[in-house]
Formats: sequence, C-alpha cells, structure tokens
Amino acid sequence: MTGFTLEELAETIRQRAASGDAGSYTARLAGKGVAKCAQKLGEEAVEAAIAAVERDRAGLTGEAADVLYHLLVLLEVSGVPFEDVKAELGRRTSQSGLEEKASRPAAKGGR
Repeated sequence: MTGFTLEELAETIRQRAASGDAGSYTARLAGKGVAKCAQKLGEEAVEAAIAAVERDRAGLTGEAADVLYHLLVLLEVSGVPFEDVKAELGRRTSQSGLEEKASRPAAKGGR
C-alpha cells in the first residue's frame, strides 16, 4: 500500500489548474470551465457504472480512479475545497445513513 492520499491529489490538481501550463491536462481541462469538467465527470461515472455491471474489476478500478480525479477537478474549478467535502462526510457519518438522508431537504423535481 502506498502513502498516496486524495488530499495530495487535490493539492496537485489545485497547483496544476492554477499553472496555466499548456502541457498539463489538468490545466487545460480546468481552463474549459465548470460545464466541461462536469461533463467529463459524468462520462467517467457512466463508464465506472458500466464496468461494475459488466463485473470488469480492472475496468472499474481504472474508471473509479478517473471518477475521483475528475470530481476533484470539478471541485477545484467550482471553488469547493476538498476539505469541505470531507467535513460534510464527517458530519454525515455522525448519524445513521437513513437518519442523514431523512434530514436532507427535499430535492427539486420531487426526487
């Protein structure tokens, strides 16, 4: 097991997104804005779901890595610190999942 953390990845993304380096995929993607970053996250999430349904363990592993990366890019371009997401997850784990879900405001569209 490596010492790699999502915090390190978030920091690398933050630095590269701010760099403006034309040779950096992260900088180029971030430069395209929130809508493009959201689209990429959606594409990767669908690919991860397909790999899971197909029981493609290696494919799901790779797609899950892509989902995490693209989520962190989207958070960065949206101005949402990864620390805020971690804090929200911490808050949610202080109660049961059913209690937490019931405490959320109703979503738009009746979902």
